[in-house]
Amino acid sequence: MRRFVPWPVPTVERFLRSLRSQRILLGDWLQMTARRAGVLWRWLDRETVASRRLDRLASLVTVLGAVIAVVALAVGALAGLVGLWERWGLWGEDVFRDCDGCPEMVVIPAGEFTMGSSASEMGRYADEGPLRRVVVGSFALGRREVTWLEYAAFVTATGRGSGDGCFEPIDDELLMNPEMSWREPGFAQHEGHPVVCVTWDDAQAYAAWLSEKTGKSYRLPSESEWEYAARAGTTAARYWGAGSDAQCKYANGADAAAKSRFNEWTVARCDDGAIQTALAGSYKANGFGLFDMLGNVAEWVEDCWHDDYSGAPSDGTAWTVGGDCRVRVLRGGSWGSDPPLLRSAARGRAITEFGESVIGFRMARTLD
Repeated sequence: MRRFVPWPVPTVERFLRSLRSQRILLGDWLQMTARRAGVLWRWLDRETVASRRLDRLASLVTVLGAVIAVVALAVGALAGLVGLWERWGLWGEDVFRDCDGCPEMVVIPAGEFTMGSSASEMGRYADEGPLRRVVVGSFALGRREVTWLEYAAFVTATGRGSGDGCFEPIDDELLMNPEMSWREPGFAQHEGHPVVCVTWDDAQAYAAWLSEKTGKSYRLPSESEWEYAARAGTTAARYWGAGSDAQCKYANGADAAAKSRFNEWTVARCDDGAIQTALAGSYKANGFGLFDMLGNVAEWVEDCWHDDYSGAPSDGTAWTVGGDCRVRVLRGGSWGSDPPLLRSAARGRAITEFGESVIGFRMARTLD
């Protein structure tokens, strides 16, 4: 049988010292590991805090992005609404209607302006001068030209006849067509289009009918009231600016659409799709919220024709003394007018008893 032989003392001592040494080393290693673990833990804790901060920052950026997106959408919607308001003429005007079927009216504020055109204005005619300052009191003016439907109500109520024909443009001339009238002007019209083929006398009769119906004082505007309202505080040739390039946004005048029918015409470099009249109010309004102050149809005003403004009133009233009162002033140009005639200062004229397929009118009203 094998016996147990004890180790020698030196060997045991060396073993014990080795154990102590290993224990010390192990302890040092454990301490060092613990310290490193602590450092790692603190680092991880800092990273966690930083991560939380990054998460919060990311959340904040996300929220800010969403807020910016909402604000951008709101601004876009507001800009679109403002654009519609400007287009529809709802931006700050005092608008009213005295009766069902009456024209919608806009209150024009009192003010002062320079009437006419300077010698440097492109397309200017001599009858647009001399330049003069005019003071205009507050009055109301039709937001749109009198429409076919509004005029039809007047004819139905009064039995007024349709006249003895109407002048129409043939090539570069205006020729009488006895078959034409405001009901049949030679082209298709919607009931919302401006009425045409109406004489100055027809417009006066319509104003008298409205006045009797409403108890208010309806009339044609004076020439100075008309130009003051058309300019709406502007001094350029047109209420949208000096040039005609933007014509198709603001006015129905001679353009590429008209040239497709009237090949000899000089036209603007745009196309609004309308050859003759367009729906009243379908173009952008001016600064007073008035539609079609240039283009669509030329508009009768109260004034007798004078060859220029020498001696004209400066208080905004109509000039009905002197001149040729069988011929009255037309303002605004029409669907058949080339760009030089679609200016705020441009003037036209016609004999009072003749209607034309390019002529209509707009009502004014004296305020109480």
